[in-house]
Parts: sequence; structure tokens; C-alpha cells
Amino acid sequence: MQFIEWEQKVPKQIKNDVIWKIEAYRLSLYLSDLSWVDSSKIISNKHFALADQLYRSVGSISANITEGFSRLSNKEKARFCEIALGSTREARDWYFKSRHIIGDEASQARIEMLTSIAKLLQSMISNLRTLY
Repeated sequence: MQFIEWEQKVPKQIKNDVIWKIEAYRLSLYLSDLSWVDSSKIISNKHFALADQLYRSVGSISANITEGFSRLSNKEKARFCEIALGSTREARDWYFKSRHIIGDEASQARIEMLTSIAKLLQSMISNLRTLY
């Protein structure tokens, strides 16, 4: 499913939240849905631990961005973005390891998306650090 098609199906309650304006959040939420499909394929190949690690690391990205932007201080926001960045790098590692099951094309597309998210998070962290 392409991002534009996926975005049209996102409930208005999520889109109306201020967090929706954060590009890293939108991309990581989209990737969470993609990772569900990827993890299901990995599970069908009996690699349960790999599927679990992949799905948890991807899901942690948007969860930590959301948690961080629930905080008042920029220092706390930056800290949770740093955790999200760590999860982004971990997810990239798990996608590389799962390429034999989900295919090179899919894993490469996910790795590229994760690299974009990492760059966005690094910029966010830097900007938040200058504010405290």
C-alpha cells in the first residue's frame, strides 16, 4: 500500500492531533503498518523471534515520538526522540536481517524509509537541544 492511499484511511482522530504534523511520526506510523505485513510473512516462515523484534522496534519509533511530544520540556522531548532514533536504527538492523524472507526489494525500501526517519529525528533532536 502506498503512503497516500494509507494516509486516506487514517482515522480523523489521529489526523486531528497536533502530533500528525510531525513528518517522522507519520512515516513511522505508516511503517508500523508495513511492518505488520512483513512480520506476518516472517512468522509464516517460523521465525517468530525475528518477527517480534522487527515489529517491536518499528512500533517503538512512533510510540516514543508520541510520548516525547506529550512532555512539556524540550529536554524531555529530545530524550524521547533519541530513544525513537535508537529504535529506528534497531529496526533498520532487523530489516537487513529479514531480507532473506521478505525479499531484497521490500527490505531495501523499508531501510530507506528508516534512514529518512533517522535523519528527521536527528534534525528534531538538534533543534530541541538548542531550545533548552
